[in-house]
Amino acid sequence: MAKDKIIGAIVMIVGVLIAVIYTMGSVVDLYMTTLGNNVNWDAAFRLFNVDLLDWRLFVVAPIWLIVILIAIIAIWIGYSMLTTPAPVPLEELEEELAAEENA
Repeated sequence: MAKDKIIGAIVMIVGVLIAVIYTMGSVVDLYMTTLGNNVNWDAAFRLFNVDLLDWRLFVVAPIWLIVILIAIIAIWIGYSMLTTPAPVPLEELEEELAAEENA
């Protein structure tokens, strides 16, 4: 069952890569482009020089959250596949049951 462990490792690595790359490409990029805009119409909605009422934030943040949640689920499934031991073959279980019945 090494094939399951390899698939689990691949799923887990892809999930981590998607989470990191999407975060860098969306949230960090949005943060960097917002730093370039010096719109000071309302200082109450600015935190760390980022306009919290920027429409791009309202578009990017929910999509980012959905992608990250899906990536976390993929990481969890990959980790489970990687760490779960292989099942006992059915023939061995039948032999054990037959041995117990005869004893």
